Amino acid sequence: MNLDPIGVVRSCFGGKFAAPRQPGLCPSAWGRLVFDPPYRSLEAVRGIEGFSHLWLIFGFHETAPQGWRPTVRPPRLGGNQRVGVFASRSTFRPNSLGLSLVKLEGIDLTDPESPVLLLGGVDLIDGTPVFDVKPYLAYAEALPDATGGFAGEGISRLPVEVETGARPDFERLSVRTRALVLEALSLDPRPATQTADPERVFGALLGGFNVRFTIRDGVCRIGQIQKVCDAGLDDRGVGC
Repeated sequence: MNLDPIGVVRSCFGGKFAAPRQPGLCPSAWGRLVFDPPYRSLEAVRGIEGFSHLWLIFGFHETAPQGWRPTVRPPRLGGNQRVGVFASRSTFRPNSLGLSLVKLEGIDLTDPESPVLLLGGVDLIDGTPVFDVKPYLAYAEALPDATGGFAGEGISRLPVEVETGARPDFERLSVRTRALVLEALSLDPRPATQTADPERVFGALLGGFNVRFTIRDGVCRIGQIQKVCDAGLDDRGVGC
């Protein structure tokens, strides 16, 4: 069986660093599913507007060339315990396929590449290939008694503060972009192996901006915000 992408997600996340590890953790995150020409058809999305959420089957295109691994180190276990790849959502999978549940916020029929699906709560980086779209069915797929194994505990979040020098640039961001920045950084995007140096400055490509921050004493502190190319789409769906 050969799989060809049906389209690509243009996203507010310019890279995998600071992109949430699961969908829905950054409710303010946005994306646009742009179909490739063979599938760019109003007929193909007829009736989709009635669904609030969609499953996307996508490809881990940045890590696919590295192949798969039988065991991996999940971030939820601090990056120092191994589990089987099929007991994880690691990117290092045999077929490099991922599954993401996203919110359908609308359909853009004015775009030259329409119909474009407007998505919310995404966890996909800009340029992610999509292989299929399926509607989410709450009556069959919402399982309140399901257990979550080693990932069953809730997500902890860091407080995020904007330092004085960065506050004017932060205040100039749109309301949704400000929410995106706060949500993404509160998840502590640092790799588990890079948490020891409180003075280290990290940069996250979020919504068209490079957001530079440190994490000291359990608090994320934003020190600089710069508009840059290749930092993901802004909240109007515009890149460089």
